[in-house]
Amino acid sequence: MATPEAKVKKKVKELLKEFEVYYTMQVTGGFGNSGVPDIVACHRGRFYGIECKAGKNTPTLLQSFNLDSITRAGGVSIVVNEDNIEELRQLLISELGCIKS
Repeated sequence: MATPEAKVKKKVKELLKEFEVYYTMQVTGGFGNSGVPDIVACHRGRFYGIECKAGKNTPTLLQSFNLDSITRAGGVSIVVNEDNIEELRQLLISELGCIKS
């Protein structure tokens, strides 16, 4: 059975596919960088860092540092949970100039 966070990730991936946004999910396994957002994406030259959380969970300090670094570099960062998935849709609509609903 999928964990609550896995369910959030699934919804995010479905939304990104709907908007035809390229994305990838890094599996560190000890070889990647820690604190990288769960999903990194790019569309029309815009870089996105999306951290998925379940319930009231919040990003770790390292995750927050990476999300802030993405924003400082000109990208977009967002923390998504079950309650604010619609914010990601609205962000994509405003960022991409899309009118999908």
